[in-house]
Amino acid sequence: MYFKMAKRLLFHTNKRLLWNLAWKAGFKGIRSVQKHKKRLKRGDFFPPFLYISIINSCNLRCQGCWVDVAAKQSKIEVEAMDRLINEAKAMGNSFFGILGGEPFMHPELLEVLGNHRDCYFQIFTNGQFITPEVAAELRRLGNATPLISVEGNEIVSDERRGRKEVFNKTMAGIQNCLDAKLLTGVCTSVCQTNYDELVSEEWIDRLIDMNVMYAWFHIYRPIGPDPCPELALTPEQQVEVRKFVVEMRAKKPIVIVDAYHDDQGNALCPAATGFTHHISPWGDIEPCPIIQFANESIHDERPLRQVFNESEFLRDFRETTAKHTRGCIVLERPDLLHEIASRHGAQDTTARKAAFAELENLDLRPSQYNPGHEIREKNFVYRMAKKFWFNDYGAYTKHFDADNWIDSREAPIEQSRVPDLHQIEN
Repeated sequence: MYFKMAKRLLFHTNKRLLWNLAWKAGFKGIRSVQKHKKRLKRGDFFPPFLYISIINSCNLRCQGCWVDVAAKQSKIEVEAMDRLINEAKAMGNSFFGILGGEPFMHPELLEVLGNHRDCYFQIFTNGQFITPEVAAELRRLGNATPLISVEGNEIVSDERRGRKEVFNKTMAGIQNCLDAKLLTGVCTSVCQTNYDELVSEEWIDRLIDMNVMYAWFHIYRPIGPDPCPELALTPEQQVEVRKFVVEMRAKKPIVIVDAYHDDQGNALCPAATGFTHHISPWGDIEPCPIIQFANESIHDERPLRQVFNESEFLRDFRETTAKHTRGCIVLERPDLLHEIASRHGAQDTTARKAAFAELENLDLRPSQYNPGHEIREKNFVYRMAKKFWFNDYGAYTKHFDADNWIDSREAPIEQSRVPDLHQIEN
């Protein structure tokens, strides 16, 4: 399997792009995590990875989208992006996730990439703006990987994405990337309507045959102004998705990414562990893309390092979340998130200004935290990589519980608000 993967990379991806990936995202990414761990030991904080939503606009209208894609366009200007990335680079960061809306609707996206050739960018996109010319420019720049979302077959994609001919247009964008020999990924927000088709060995084999190099399976989160809760997975399905990912990693020559489990299969939240935070199209510094509350901005006069270190809201979010669950606080404890945001006077960072009301109306849902159903990594490479560079960094280890320190993995979560993960109906 390892030999087949190496062969695929060498023969179907541009060699210069492979080197850039290994150096800028691999070596420098590991170094940024090591610096993060050292900062934590001395009481400083700056996330080693940042996800940046550079624009709110999008050509699609996806079910369950939390972004104000139809609102007046707002984007992070090049000057602000350069300042943000330069300040993060000064802290050792070299890898950035670029989100939207649809990132390729930002007219200066390629300019931003070109201004920071020493960094590596993962671009979350629907792929429909990646023409052969755009793909050729991405190849020339050599410091970005497109991660293109596919949400099902022709019928399901149109329904999920709110437009016609979505699947074919997206597949055309993928092919343009592959023709340019870009390191290309495909991601899916797994929900009820695409579960059977895409959580399958046949889909993985199709991606391999196309020369897609990596896949990413997210779990659908029913949030935003139109959450579509009927699309949410059951707890049993979420366990099956995790099992599927672990099994495919051990047998298929394709990289499969996940962001919610450590090497032993213990659930974690990247925002609660401090691994990453999110920047909105308005420049707000949020815990993660689906948590749209903030007290700080990249447009503050203070240096970014100082902003992250001094944010009482972000610190309280990380600590309180880690004390109550290893999963997603939005799904399991929306009341607790509401309390944290209210306690710090955090601002609703949506254009629609309805985030607090949406929290109040959310039904409780299970997330990746399902005690007793942990699935350990089978693939040795994934297991070692997670063990050293993607874990909880001690965030869940100990918490002060009024009288004494306790291990949160042994501490009971407040059951008054947590759904029964075995009985909840989706």
